[in-house]
Amino acid sequence: MDPMDIVGKSKEDASLPKATMTKIIKEMLPPDVRVARDAQDLLIECCVEFINLVSSESNEVCNKEDRRTIAPEHVLKALQVLGFGEYIEEVYAAYEQHKYETMQDTQRSVKCNSGAQMTEEEAAAEQQRMFAEARARMNGGAPVPQPQHPETEHPETDHPETDQRSLQS
Repeated sequence: MDPMDIVGKSKEDASLPKATMTKIIKEMLPPDVRVARDAQDLLIECCVEFINLVSSESNEVCNKEDRRTIAPEHVLKALQVLGFGEYIEEVYAAYEQHKYETMQDTQRSVKCNSGAQMTEEEAAAEQQRMFAEARARMNGGAPVPQPQHPETEHPETDHPETDQRSLQS
């Protein structure tokens, strides 16, 4: 594959995160097996090459169907065409698991966001309360004076002389 086959990127730019890939490699092997750094780099390059190959074939399958968006079916068909048919069932199961987990995450986020929303004043008061708790913890548990909340302040009754002076000037 030509280094510029990946649109707008050189071969060096197209890679996978080394730390993540190293973790995956180590998880797949028995604990007493070590992998040389060169071997890890080679495995990562193989993974990148495999992704490029499947992506390219998926694009061709998609184009043959006069589609502009590669769908999961195109990827599965590409695996079949490339001779990886024996993995299709496992890949499809992983895809279904991913869809399920994504749906669960979406439902959780909707539940969190659809609950009773705080007003801006309530959020500010809660933030001040949490700051006070954090300051108290930092001060070794010493009590910290609580700021007055806007709903408990009544400037016209707390400081009438101040209000009168400001009205006269």
